[in-house]
Order: sequence, then structure tokens, then C-alpha cells
Amino acid sequence: MADGERSQFDGESKKLDAFRVAVRKQFGSGLEKATPANVREFMDRYQDEIFQQQPGERRFELRETKTTYEEILKDFFVKVLDHPSDEALIMLWTLAFDLSFFNIEQHAAQRLHTLFGEIQEP
Repeated sequence: MADGERSQFDGESKKLDAFRVAVRKQFGSGLEKATPANVREFMDRYQDEIFQQQPGERRFELRETKTTYEEILKDFFVKVLDHPSDEALIMLWTLAFDLSFFNIEQHAAQRLHTLFGEIQEP
């Protein structure tokens, strides 16, 4: 492996290692402390940290040409393929983690609604 490749790999490893440490610090080694609420908080804070590291203004310009959720997802997955492997892994892991806990939250809300229904006031 050439020196340039080695340093790139080491940089990728550092990003991924830092991400792993942050996840385990927040949620525990087996993710035992993860809840829908603190997963959402972590995701928001993590995204803020990523964008703060980039120079320039913190102004976002949306140029989304996709019009359906399906097209947006396809576009996301295509773009992930072009990212370095550490960034792609982090992007895919955070998406899966966020969606999984969102699903848990929705399921719990549905169960509570089934149990209690809508309370009608007289």
C-alpha cells in the first residue's frame, strides 16, 4: 500500500473511531441507553457538529430536484456510493439508527392510542 493510501485510510479510521466512541459514550456499549428521544437529540447534535466543522457561512440553500420520497432516497443512496467508506458507513448507520428508533416511537404511539383511544370530553 502506498503512503498516500495509508494516510487516507488512517484518516478514515480516525473518523469512524471517533464516531464509534461518541455513539458508545451516548448510548452505552450495547446501546442499552438508546431511546427514541435521545436518539433524535444525538442525531441533531451530531449533524450540528459536522456542519460546524465546515468553513464558511451556516446558510443552507436547498436545491432538491426530486419530488417524491422515493426519488429523494434513491438520490441519497447514489450519493453515499461516492463518499469515502468511513463517511458512507456513518451516513448509512445514522440513517438506519434514526429510522429504526422513529419506527419504535411510532409503534409505541399506535399501541398507546389503541389502549386508550381518544379521550372524549363530555
